[in-house]
Amino acid sequence: MSNQIFNDAESKMNKSIESLHTELAKIRTGRANPSLLESVMVPYYGNPTPLNQVANVTVGDARTLVITPWEKSLVAAIEKAIMQADLGLNPASMGETIRVPLPALTEERRKDLIKLVRAASENAKIAIRNLRRDANTQLKDLLKAKELSEDEERRSQDKVQQITDKFIKEVDTILEKKEADLMEV
Repeated sequence: MSNQIFNDAESKMNKSIESLHTELAKIRTGRANPSLLESVMVPYYGNPTPLNQVANVTVGDARTLVITPWEKSLVAAIEKAIMQADLGLNPASMGETIRVPLPALTEERRKDLIKLVRAASENAKIAIRNLRRDANTQLKDLLKAKELSEDEERRSQDKVQQITDKFIKEVDTILEKKEADLMEV
């Protein structure tokens, strides 16, 4: 019974880590990365469609993304969608392709981005701690229902804490890596 609680907690904590990765992918470092444009939606036959479903997004060089739409008529719509996405990017069309130069990050902007990264990491830690609390509550319920002995419940809570510590450490590792990327000039 308690194994089910551990497995649930672990899979939900994994989802928190995945969510953190998704959140951090939106925060740009100085390097060009196609994931920066994942949130851009392009109107395609009246439906908002993710950019990567209507065009090929590649890295031209360290500071430039190159977008090649699958239909020539989408060039203007893609440019407009990138401008409206509020990413601080200025796309420039070059016939059938669009080049998106990434401006260099100023020291002040880097510090702002680090604050955002730390906030996202802290939110992930809070989510993980909430999952620990939920797992411990389930264990206490099993104890009250006499399905677990007090010793088993204590051991189970220790195991939940070990799982939690593992995921908190992973969040810290992700945070350090992203901060290092941001501070790299």
